[in-house]
Amino acid sequence: MERHSRTMQRAAGRRRGERTASEDQEHLVAAARAGVTAVTVAPTSFEIVNAAYGRATADQLVDAIDARLSGAVAEFRTAAVRSGATFTILVDGEEQVGDAAVDAIERALEHPFEIDAETIQLGARIGVARMAADEPLDQLLRRSAEALAYARANEGATRRIAADGRGVSLAALAADLHRALERQEIDVRFQPQVQLIDGRITGVEALARWHHPRLGMLGAETLLAAADRAGLGIALSDHIQALALRRAADWPDALARLRIAVNVTATDLSRTPFVSRFLARVREAGIAPGRVTAEVTEGAMIDNLHAAGAALAALRAAGCRVALDDFGTGYSSLSYVARLPLDYLKIDRSLTQAAVNDPRNRVVMQGVLAIAEGLGLETIAEGVETEAQRLLLAARGCTFYQGFLCAEPLDDAALIELVTNERKRG
Repeated sequence: MERHSRTMQRAAGRRRGERTASEDQEHLVAAARAGVTAVTVAPTSFEIVNAAYGRATADQLVDAIDARLSGAVAEFRTAAVRSGATFTILVDGEEQVGDAAVDAIERALEHPFEIDAETIQLGARIGVARMAADEPLDQLLRRSAEALAYARANEGATRRIAADGRGVSLAALAADLHRALERQEIDVRFQPQVQLIDGRITGVEALARWHHPRLGMLGAETLLAAADRAGLGIALSDHIQALALRRAADWPDALARLRIAVNVTATDLSRTPFVSRFLARVREAGIAPGRVTAEVTEGAMIDNLHAAGAALAALRAAGCRVALDDFGTGYSSLSYVARLPLDYLKIDRSLTQAAVNDPRNRVVMQGVLAIAEGLGLETIAEGVETEAQRLLLAARGCTFYQGFLCAEPLDDAALIELVTNERKRG
């Protein structure tokens, strides 16, 4: 089998008589004898690079990633396609060969890139899927992409290996989700939010988890994708919100003052009676509205900013608080912040983690914090994993953080133990 020197070529712009990148992938699969591993790779801080350095630098960075990945897999039989800043690589060979290729890819992206005299440090998330017997190529690629989505959704997990192809297609997960709701397989975990000024845990974010009977624990990204496919987005959101609020209402006195943040989806905001239903759910749980924060992403408000703003204002009028989630990943976030009734900005983990190693990213983060302060908003930094990140955020005036530095998402018992021990130490 030929070794493709143009590993990362785009599907478009090919020379006459030359196969496209997608056709290269099909050719590799058809000729493979020992098996195929699909690897989908995406940089974690690319949106920040684009915003901080400009499109020209971002384009050069993608080309540099392309070249580095091509060198990393040069000793393997591969075929790949590039879509924006995401790379999907097929590796021919037994499972050990695929694993070695993934290791080489990870090592290739560990070191910073030098672009126009700028030093740019990137992280990466990787989704991996091993082709099952007689599995179609499109399903293999879909499983690899889903594994990447899972890795992106879980802090600390840079690589996610998909389960075998017999049970993890999105269609199969969508079918399983109908039964999961009936069987009480959907659960929530609580990740602490820590006040930077004194290290006290003052709140938590409720994060959905799916105890799948065959695949084990699945995260929110996979769960929500399955819900969208199954048409169960509303039912799932209602279930998770109600469950999180009931659990928080049952916590012992040591946790009675903790705030509980629950995610509000675009589908939620599109429903006319959303506010009344949400507040009824708060009352039914027996938890004070003042302890509840609704976290909403920019994407959930794009279609109808006026209606979304009215709904959020009604929640605040009832005593709840509102946070804009994943701030720093979109391109139009700044135009929304001044127009929306908010209490918190949540700084996306990609910006949190990039700021430590890169001066320009620190400037961007400082700008976000200054905007929040000027608007009277508190800030919550996501994805804090190191003491260096915590110290930087504290020095720049961030209010709260959450991330593995304090704790992973916890069940009730672990959360109670963590907060109780903290109170004793305090």
